[in-house]
Amino acid sequence: MRMTSSSDQNVLKLLILGLVFHVVFIASVFDCYFTSPVVHGMLPRRAGLGEAKRVVLIVGKHNFHFHLLFAVNAFIDSVPSSPEIIAPYLRNIVQTRGAFGVSHTRVPTESRPGHVAIIGGMYEDVSAVTKGWKTNPVHFDSVFNQSSHTFSFGSPDILPMFAQGATPGKVDAWSYDEEDEDFTKGMKVQNYVLHPHATALDTWVLDQLQTLFQNASSNAVLDSQLRDDKVVFFLHLLGLDTTGHSYRPHSKEYMNNIQVVDSIVQQTEELFSNFYHDEETSFIFTADHGMSKIGNHGDGDPDNTRTPLITWGRGIRGPLPDSIPSSHDDYSRPWQLDDFLRRDVEQADLAPLMAALLGINYPVNSVGVFPDVDPTRPGYLLAREGEPALARLALANAESILEHYLVKHESKAAQTIRYRAFEPLEKVSQDGKASRVSWVSEIERLISDGRSFEARQETAELIKITLQGLRYLETYDRVLIRAIVIAAYLGWAAYSSLSILPPAASSVSANKRALVRIAAATTLAIFWALFAAQRAPWTFYVYVTFPCYFWQQFALRGVPVLVQQFKSSDRPGSFTGRVLFHLVIVVIVLQCMVAAYTHRSLWSIGFLFMGILWPFASWPSHVRSQNPKLLLLWTSSCLATGIFPLLSVNKVEDLHMIMCGGATILAVGAGYLRLVSNGTAAAGKVSVVQVSFIALMMAITASSVKSLQAKQGLPIINQTLAWVVLVVSSIYPFIFQAQHHTPASRIVSLFLGFGVCFVILSISVEGLFYAAFTCNLLLWIEVEAAVRLNGAGAVSSKQGYEFRTDDIRIALFFLFFVQVAFFGTGNVASISSFYLEPVYRLVPIFNPFLMAALLIFKIIAPYVILSAAFATLNTRLCLPPFSLFIVALTLTDGMTMSFFLSVTDTGSWLEIGQSISFFCITSLLLVWSAGICAAGEYLVLDSSVDSRKIK
Repeated sequence: MRMTSSSDQNVLKLLILGLVFHVVFIASVFDCYFTSPVVHGMLPRRAGLGEAKRVVLIVGKHNFHFHLLFAVNAFIDSVPSSPEIIAPYLRNIVQTRGAFGVSHTRVPTESRPGHVAIIGGMYEDVSAVTKGWKTNPVHFDSVFNQSSHTFSFGSPDILPMFAQGATPGKVDAWSYDEEDEDFTKGMKVQNYVLHPHATALDTWVLDQLQTLFQNASSNAVLDSQLRDDKVVFFLHLLGLDTTGHSYRPHSKEYMNNIQVVDSIVQQTEELFSNFYHDEETSFIFTADHGMSKIGNHGDGDPDNTRTPLITWGRGIRGPLPDSIPSSHDDYSRPWQLDDFLRRDVEQADLAPLMAALLGINYPVNSVGVFPDVDPTRPGYLLAREGEPALARLALANAESILEHYLVKHESKAAQTIRYRAFEPLEKVSQDGKASRVSWVSEIERLISDGRSFEARQETAELIKITLQGLRYLETYDRVLIRAIVIAAYLGWAAYSSLSILPPAASSVSANKRALVRIAAATTLAIFWALFAAQRAPWTFYVYVTFPCYFWQQFALRGVPVLVQQFKSSDRPGSFTGRVLFHLVIVVIVLQCMVAAYTHRSLWSIGFLFMGILWPFASWPSHVRSQNPKLLLLWTSSCLATGIFPLLSVNKVEDLHMIMCGGATILAVGAGYLRLVSNGTAAAGKVSVVQVSFIALMMAITASSVKSLQAKQGLPIINQTLAWVVLVVSSIYPFIFQAQHHTPASRIVSLFLGFGVCFVILSISVEGLFYAAFTCNLLLWIEVEAAVRLNGAGAVSSKQGYEFRTDDIRIALFFLFFVQVAFFGTGNVASISSFYLEPVYRLVPIFNPFLMAALLIFKIIAPYVILSAAFATLNTRLCLPPFSLFIVALTLTDGMTMSFFLSVTDTGSWLEIGQSISFFCITSLLLVWSAGICAAGEYLVLDSSVDSRKIK
């Protein structure tokens, strides 16, 4: 099948359309699986009369996992001199006068969603993490908003969003400056207190609380606010976050920070006791999320989703003996607290617990379940009025969630054509009322009859069913969205295949063309009318437009070609068999790549296939015999690169490996430039300058690492020089690109230019991977050229592009390299596996956006090399620009569809987090591949093809 070379305009149209399509459909996963739960118009329900006058919420951020807080000898392996018990005060509370358990968070395990769950009692949709932390107010109800007054102290990342989102004047917030969150050295917080390391952030909070109480003696208004009922104090302790990111959770510094937090909790309780003298204070100690062993968070790893919960004070029950069967498992047995009941909750359950303690309204958006609803399991509350009070609190909790359901039910019924109600709650009972109404009446009757235990049982079941009803309404449109998305991805594959299919021998008749257009327009109009009637989000209109356009174009241009090919074939059955065979092979390979996201070893198996099986099973024998050196180098490079996916993703900072990586980058660059360079003086000068940049950055990195490890902070001269070298080296290849007369030398120049990134931003073996990956790409160009040009011959690009079945293999290799460039050293299960320690060599002050930009820059660097290599390969095979990429474009979404259908919002948080991450990663990588080829054509634009081969 041969087609003439597409015009630049047609290629550009295809690339832009593909880019827009994939970017738009990334949002479809959130419209389908994670719609925002926030609605308005609910009537509040009050949580009883209250058990305490005030609640103190202490959020000790990122408490790694309970093991380090409570386990005996938790730090003995990393800190031999560590005490047996790290947090004796908190442990004593658990053993003598409090209740404890594990609070389970949801993904993403980030600051904003965690605090929204604790304080608002609801889980934002997963995309809410992109709203940031600092200034975005919370657009829903919270415990703070329902309190008489809230006094909050801590990080500027968290406090403002709750203060700005509450009733004006109800929430007071005191926070330190962002610049005080230095991850690398001792701190001086607002010139107020000098303290080594990040514990200053926590002691500052305690000092501000003490100052607040002192000021009350001379401020009558403040004193009245403090002594009022239904007051919340929020102490946000950020030190563990900063210390964990900087030194990791098993470090001595982290252990010391836990001890500081333990002391702060003790001193805080003493401050309240001395100020109030009334024993009317409840205390809740927890965390917004956990932290992994490498000091990161964000995904659904159990270390990130398990946080401590310790409650004590007024209205809280004391410790209870363990239940039968035991409430403990392998995770909590090392704590040696087996004699005491462990009562786990969901993170959103803390909001109704605080509301019950204070006697305020449940936050109207809350879906948290009051822990004492289920009478068969001990809760956390010690109610003054006993069982009847717990039954009334449980019913109010159920009515609050039911009100949430009712608003969504009425909204969906009003907007949906042929709406199907949630039968368990809407079925008409014998009294002619909806079952939900009768259910509430029955619970009220049980309470009035004094049958509190049965009332709580019925309430627990009502809450369970109501939450199912909420989920039913939130997922009501899921089947429709899934169908549209799959039709769109399949349509894109069909549409992009038009670029490699030959033109039809005869044009489609005008009547048939009109019929196809009418059918597409009618389908689109029907869906748009349906969406308009249901007041669907505007994104639905966009989603359905794409498949209608794609399939219309394929029906007009693709179907006639396939029919023509089938009819012209001597053996139609054989033609169909060949098409199906290649389709099955493509699907198998793509699904293997899908499986490799969770089984890293499959990437290494892929390299074994490319380096050993493919040459010996597929190369013509004369190609192997004529190119023995090339074959040896290709096999060796595949084996070397295939080692990295087998290495552990849990790495520690290793200066020796960083320097080895830098030296290897120097060796590869110098060696290959010597091999392919034509020896011009200009090229020599460029290579010498670039090598000098690598050497200088190695020296800067070594000095910075030693300074940071000594906890002396980042020297300003190191930071300045590192930034200068990083920027200059990265732009140098683009400034002097005309000095290179072969694509190979051009690629190596880019390799050296971005090599500084893999020195300053590496934690261990990333530099070695970067060098091996680049060698593999350079040799890939050579072996493909040897196989193609020594095989059946090549067609000049001037004659146009003739599709060959072998081009499918090349396209699959390209997609394989696209994945490996990202996952060579990273954890396929978590984007958060990209370490932060190297970033501190450039940005020691907390700046999430700049830090993320540096990590993204590091991720992009290998793709610059891949883009130039793929464009060079296209040229070496004498093909028109973008020819091979157009083949790859047809295959890209085989993985995307698999991950889209695998996304889940149920099960463990690890499964939920991974399913989202996988879909987003593969979508973005495949979108990025379009830019790769466009950039590659530019990068090698002024380079002639190097015809020399490695024999």
